[in-house]
Amino acid sequence: MIPAAFDYARPTTVDEALQALAAGGEDAKVLAGGQSLIPVMRLRLAAPSMVVDLTRVTELRGVREEGGDDGALVIGAMTTHSDVVSDPLIAQHAPLIAQATETVADRQVRHRGTFGGALAHADPAGDLPAVALALDAEFVLAGPGGRRTVPAREFFVDYLTTALAEDELLVEVRVPKLAGQWGMHYEKFNRVAQAWSIVAVAAAVRREDGHIAEARIGLTNMGPTPLRATASEQALAGAVAGADAVAEAGPARRRGNLAQRRPQRQGRLPCASRPGAHPPGGQRSGRSPDVGVSRATRELVHRPGSRRRGVAGAARHRADRPLHARRRPGLGHR
Repeated sequence: MIPAAFDYARPTTVDEALQALAAGGEDAKVLAGGQSLIPVMRLRLAAPSMVVDLTRVTELRGVREEGGDDGALVIGAMTTHSDVVSDPLIAQHAPLIAQATETVADRQVRHRGTFGGALAHADPAGDLPAVALALDAEFVLAGPGGRRTVPAREFFVDYLTTALAEDELLVEVRVPKLAGQWGMHYEKFNRVAQAWSIVAVAAAVRREDGHIAEARIGLTNMGPTPLRATASEQALAGAVAGADAVAEAGPARRRGNLAQRRPQRQGRLPCASRPGAHPPGGQRSGRSPDVGVSRATRELVHRPGSRRRGVAGAARHRADRPLHARRRPGLGHR
């Protein structure tokens, strides 16, 4: 299908982009990598009156560090997935981001799709929102009134909905550097290659004197927004760094982690927790996030610096999902 007619702006600075976004009004959309926006426009599931293309805004690209060991990595919103995967600063200070980004779609999509676009799109099945939540990232938003910083726990508001106002852009993401001995791992479960996650787990563990001093766990696709597995984090804190401690955290996981999960997941999880079991409807569902938490955390306990290539996730927008009525345009799309 052919998209509906629209006006087109291609600014070269953030200020010009904000002016174009304001001129387009509430029906304006922002084009980052275009891996989600263009398909839904072709299907006429979205018909913006104005498309603001950010590909020439060079100040939104790249990775830099600020401060010393207690500083942060600053990732420009228009930095492509492929640049994130190969960046040495991310590999050194936030390898969890690189691991998760490696599972995004295929090489072609990672070459075009952007880090900020995937986050602003806020698909709960996307790989990066849970990672940003687990790492306590902060989002810098630019608008007519200046810039403001929003923590990840407040950025994801609802399904495909973020804290971005209609006249704001996501310009950069700040990821605090983690001090101490940290291990990080991203575990993704999906049915076939290049499919969205059924569930996924982003885990980061800090070890001290053979014990787990701190654990951070983000869950993908277990609700309308990414979730922190706070019950697992609390159960693991102070435990001996070993597989037994991870297994003992299971009861706490089941009681607390998924209290906010979507109702339609409730019937699936008991079946999914048994390898080979089938949920209602007869289709194999894979494993539950409980299994993912255990596996991801075990990876960190035994191999704190390990990396694993995940199965790729598609970067196309699923046509069977209705666009959320309250969705903010923001940077918007990968």
